[in-house]
Amino acid sequence: MVERVNPPERLLMGPGPINADPRVLRVMGLPLLGQFDPVFRDYMKQAAELYRGVFQTRNRWTLLVDGTARAAIEAALVSLIEPGERVLVPVFGRFGHLKVEIAKRCGADVVALEAEWGTVFPDDVLEKAVKKHRPRLVAVSHGDTSTTMAQPLSHLGHVCRQNDALLYVDATATLGGMDLPTDAWQVDVASAGLQKCLGGPPGSAPLTLNERAERRIVRRRHVEEGLKEKHQPQGEGPVIRSNYFDLAMVMDYWSDQALNHHTEATTMLYAAHECARILLEEGLQAAFARHERASRALMAGLRAMGLELFGDLAHKMPNVTGVLIPQGVDGEAARRSLLEQFGIEIGTSFGALRGRIWRIGTMGYNAREDAVRQTLSALEAVLSQQNYGVPRGAAADAALSVYR
Repeated sequence: MVERVNPPERLLMGPGPINADPRVLRVMGLPLLGQFDPVFRDYMKQAAELYRGVFQTRNRWTLLVDGTARAAIEAALVSLIEPGERVLVPVFGRFGHLKVEIAKRCGADVVALEAEWGTVFPDDVLEKAVKKHRPRLVAVSHGDTSTTMAQPLSHLGHVCRQNDALLYVDATATLGGMDLPTDAWQVDVASAGLQKCLGGPPGSAPLTLNERAERRIVRRRHVEEGLKEKHQPQGEGPVIRSNYFDLAMVMDYWSDQALNHHTEATTMLYAAHECARILLEEGLQAAFARHERASRALMAGLRAMGLELFGDLAHKMPNVTGVLIPQGVDGEAARRSLLEQFGIEIGTSFGALRGRIWRIGTMGYNAREDAVRQTLSALEAVLSQQNYGVPRGAAADAALSVYR
């Protein structure tokens, strides 16, 4: 007989997922409703309005894609990219390569612009690339947790407008923890997930798109047989190459028409609704400041242990920090000790950075003083076990000074 699931208590201080806010977990246990129940449809409308506040937008089409953050990335790209169109992807970490991969599968002519991991692109480099390659779409990460870097975006939307390109921003790593004024930055489509700065579980992906993107998507609308009314016209463009991730159909489902597409993930909608409600109750600027302060406290503690931080710190995300694994320290053994002895999870990285850096997250519900100090104290003990000399208590004291 298989026993019921009984996971151990963990403090998830990696690059995501993180511990969900208990208030979010509570609403996930509420009664299920049918997807066309008027009460549930009202919850969907509320969620859309809440995420307009989170994305700082007035976009009509602000909704949830059922699935992890990658579901919204794929929905955006497969719905925007027509086969043969040129797509420019600035790559400054592992998740830029992901967008290259998805765009190629959509049949795009992909131009990948690469920066050294640990750096970002200057505005003028991106502007020159857009003017040179004339893409129909620019797809970029706001933040890339693999490198801990955040790409400046305030100028890119304007450049895309001037050159008749759409701008898609993957804000999985940053939404709720860094400023993303979607309308002010002229971002056409943006998406995220719950499991990082929004303080929820993975499984629902907020997405917003403006009228420019809507026109591109609607021209490819294809209503399924069995739902299509007699003589109902179809879009003039090529059919979107995914059924589940077809944003034209997802938009119809979220509209007042409520045209059947999928069955909305009820408990995940509750979770997404509560994540946004909690964030807006705190206030966006207060949340950004909380993440920034937790980052400063963590960095102060790491430096007090004599550890070196990774990358261009002027462009580091406030919600995840890269730290070089000291010479002579077994990085994976240290991570294992943190997990087994202290119940704390931190991350390694990918590709060329795997085994070179740890990634420590201070995001969402875990962007708190007690979580930061607990992690630093545990890391100090683990390093001491490997005979790496650290001044005992210095890390927690350094973090405390930031909060005082």
